[in-house]
Amino acid sequence: MIRAAAILALWLPVAATAQPVPEPDSYETEHYRGPVPVSLTGGTVVDNDAAYALWKTGQVAFVDVLPRAPKPENLPEGTIWRDQPRHSIPGAIWLPNVGYGALADVTDAYFRDGMKQVTGGDPDYPVVFFCLRECWMSWNAAKRAIEEYGYTHVFWYPDGTDGWTFEEYPTALLVPS
Repeated sequence: MIRAAAILALWLPVAATAQPVPEPDSYETEHYRGPVPVSLTGGTVVDNDAAYALWKTGQVAFVDVLPRAPKPENLPEGTIWRDQPRHSIPGAIWLPNVGYGALADVTDAYFRDGMKQVTGGDPDYPVVFFCLRECWMSWNAAKRAIEEYGYTHVFWYPDGTDGWTFEEYPTALLVPS
């Protein structure tokens, strides 16, 4: 059986030639899925191995910012709606919808409260933000934590749960906090 990493290695040289996305001055507000920057001013970008090493220490907060799908309007009467399950990094807190470029006051307060929960209110506590691969939500959330909330040890994991799962690291079912 061919391991997924071996398959990925076949196309990595091609993918590596793609042009890097420049880091914007402000938040992404429109196209949340697509190529993301390779940097985050004030933060540290981590790859799969580094994210896993941080996770194994048990001394870093992991914050999943994958948006939660809204219940569709106009469902036929009697239709049962079930939220999609979120398999993520064990021990992470899931703060859905906090990675948008503009946040409503209630969402901003929810984000701030969630950050206080996972860091004990310590802006120096290390925290890793993630979502999916090529998702601006985690970049936006990490940038906001640095620039607006004053967190000083921010890590951004751009491969998110896609990279985590690809490496066959453990996952757990999360519910929104």
